Amino acid sequence: MTEPMVRAEQVHKRFGRLAVLKGVSLTVMPGEVTCVIGPSGSGKSTFLRCVNHLEKIDAGRLSVDGQLVGYRQEGDKLYELREREVARNRAEIGMVFQHFNLFGHMTALQNVCAAPVQVLGIARQEAREHGIELLRRVGLEDKRDAYPSQLSGGQQQRVAIARALAMRPKLMLFDEPTSALDPELVGDVLAVMRGLAESGMTMIVVTHEMGFAREVADTVVFMDGGVIVEAGTPSELLANPREARTRDFLGKVL
Repeated sequence: MTEPMVRAEQVHKRFGRLAVLKGVSLTVMPGEVTCVIGPSGSGKSTFLRCVNHLEKIDAGRLSVDGQLVGYRQEGDKLYELREREVARNRAEIGMVFQHFNLFGHMTALQNVCAAPVQVLGIARQEAREHGIELLRRVGLEDKRDAYPSQLSGGQQQRVAIARALAMRPKLMLFDEPTSALDPELVGDVLAVMRGLAESGMTMIVVTHEMGFAREVADTVVFMDGGVIVEAGTPSELLANPREARTRDFLGKVL
């Protein structure tokens, strides 16, 4: 049996008195694309941040490629890993945010190459060659010497995707990667993500782009109120949802 790439078991997360995740369980197999949809405040982004331990979970278990995220188990107890160990594990998980968070003083190519050199210890020339190839892959080889201020939002987001891929991740997480873009810039970013899916990259995508979810996802997950209301294939969930809450949400966004 193939080990799941992501396994979440009854994951809970609170911020003070506010329970944001209330027992989320989800399995993502290698090479699968899972799109997570739902209203604002439903816990989608928080769950994504828990997958790479940007947020610590309060209960439950989360593993990536068979390894617990942020913890080690000894007997029946879980012990939190040191930050250095967490960072090492996090390096294998690429994450692309709503806002691009590029270094403004670095060119596109420098943004892509920085982490492989500094974190993975890859030789600069090797990182540069791989960086150029990744910029080519996202359609921006000709912008490698441009600074973020010289790029459109869509171009910056594609550089951010190339930067995440430069770490050679086993899993890619996307947190509403097109929500901050002008509508005419969305298509180029989605095309890059579509290409990643076709190449076999395991992806969890929090998105409002229903057309992308319908076309690319293996599984669509609808979250509301900190729980998974239902999940299924795009044809099942988007075309024939079982739950009234899902039907109500889709009736407003489709």
